[in-house]
This record gives sequence, C-alpha cells and structure tokens, in this order.
Amino acid sequence: MPVPIIIDCDPGHDDALAIMLAAGDPAVELLGITTVAGNQTLAKTTLNARRVCTVAGITGVPIAAGCAKPLVQALDVADDVHGASGLDGPRFPEPTVDAVPGHAVDLMYRILTGHPEPVTLVPTAPLTNIALLLTRHPDAATCIREIVLMGGSSERGNRTPAAEFNVRTDPEAADIVFRSGVPVTMCGLNVTHQALATPEVVARFERLGTDLGRICAELLTFFASTYRTLWGFPSPPLHDPVAVARVIDPDIVHCVEGNVVVELNGRYTRGATVVDLHRYTGRPVNAQVAVRLEADLFWDRMVAAVTVLGDRPSR
Repeated sequence: MPVPIIIDCDPGHDDALAIMLAAGDPAVELLGITTVAGNQTLAKTTLNARRVCTVAGITGVPIAAGCAKPLVQALDVADDVHGASGLDGPRFPEPTVDAVPGHAVDLMYRILTGHPEPVTLVPTAPLTNIALLLTRHPDAATCIREIVLMGGSSERGNRTPAAEFNVRTDPEAADIVFRSGVPVTMCGLNVTHQALATPEVVARFERLGTDLGRICAELLTFFASTYRTLWGFPSPPLHDPVAVARVIDPDIVHCVEGNVVVELNGRYTRGATVVDLHRYTGRPVNAQVAVRLEADLFWDRMVAAVTVLGDRPSR
C-alpha cells in the first residue's frame, strides 16, 4: 500500500521536483501540499506550488498557505539561489490549480485526524508550519507516522558556514520538531549533495519529449547556474526530492541513528544542527540521519515519476 504523505514546502526548484516525485511515484499517496515562507515569500511559494501542480497535471490534492514568517526572526529569502520568482527559468502558464481557503496547519490537522492510518510529513522547507502544528495541536503527534525532512547537515552549512538554509531560516521551529518525540529522519546536505543533477541527468529529462520534461530540464539548468556562481558546483544538488525518496524506498537513502540538536544561541553557529553519531554527548537518539544516497536509483525514480506525470494532460 502506498504511504500517505503531506509535503510542506517553499517552492523553490528542488521543492518543485519533490512535489512531482511525490505525485508521480506509486509508492506514496500525496494527500496535501502546504506552503511556507522560505525560498521566497509565502505569496510566491504558494503561487509556485499552484504552478507546479498545473503543469504536472496534479489535481485533487489540496494546497494551503501557511506561515508568512519564521517564529522569531525576520524572513531572509533565497532569491540569490532561486531567483525573484522562486522558480526562475521556465515560463509557466497561469495556474489553473487553486489553493484552498484556510491555514496550512488547519489543513494538515484535518488530514491527519481524518485519515484512517498515520500520515508521514515531508517538510522540504523551514519548519515553521510543522512546529506550529505540534504546539497548537499536541494530539496530532499520535497521527504522524514520522517526519522525514530535508534540512540540516552533519557537516557544514550552505547559508552560513555552520547552518543549512531550512534550519537557519527558523531555528526555533526546527528545535521544536527535533525535541517533539515524533520519529524524525533528517536528510541533510551531507546526503543531498550526492544527488547531483549532472548534464547526463538533465538530458534524461529532455529526452522524455514532453512539456513537463522540458520544464524540469529548464529548472535544473537555472539551478545549475546559481550553484555554479555561488558555490562552484559543476552540477547542482537536488536536495528536497531526497526526503521523498527516503519515504518511497528506504533502501535509496541509507540512515544511521543519532542525536540532533539545533543551536539557537551561537554567535557564529545559530541554526547549525549538532549531530552526534558516535554517542559523544550521551544524549538519547532522536533522529535517523541520512548518510548515503543510491544516486542511480534516486534518479531512476525521479525520471519515472516525471514520465508518468508528463503523460497526463496539464490543467
């Protein structure tokens, strides 16, 4: 049976492909898409989710907008990475898929409490919505199978030397999630940097010969240009779909147990995930930490999902 999931995202090039993977792979059932401010403002990330669903023919999956800013600090968007729209590169048609009324947290709560089995949350964005869900509705925790997130790192950061973007954008929210007691899997930079969209990968999307395959190639081409400029990567890492892939098939993303805490006060390290894989601190295990990606299997599932969606009519 497919695993029921909700994606909480801030599209974002890699979020866009995470949505496509979740909608196109038969191993998961996408119950909802919620948006949060992060890569761009909430208005733009919500518009981008609607754009992705429109071009990918994803209908019947509710989209709801959530928090417009982090819990404590000011919002700092990643327009240097994703462009002014948050999805620079392709030209998108006017979206025909609408967001539903109400707050993302309310939508998540309704889905969680109304579904006959526990649901997996897949946040690929700052964790503001998830933290608000857990604090506003503590009973929701019993309805969550696990939280499989893209964020953090067991090594270094990409927004500061120590901190990854999603966690750095709202460290207090991430702290709430890691201390929640809900099972957490962290797919951080140390594993997502193994998901490189090489020219050969981009060519696979182009060879699909569909509008959606072309859009994916254009998204990855723009993403490659900013990663090359900012970090010198010859090919960009496709972060967010790695979290979806972990749910689809745990053998694609290998994890080890560890303790993860979020640094809230460090002058130079605020937002860092302090990952103890060797029991130095004696703190209890509170997360599965992704360490290795089967990259060929990952890209096979990603291309297969886009192939399935590309055969559907866009709406």
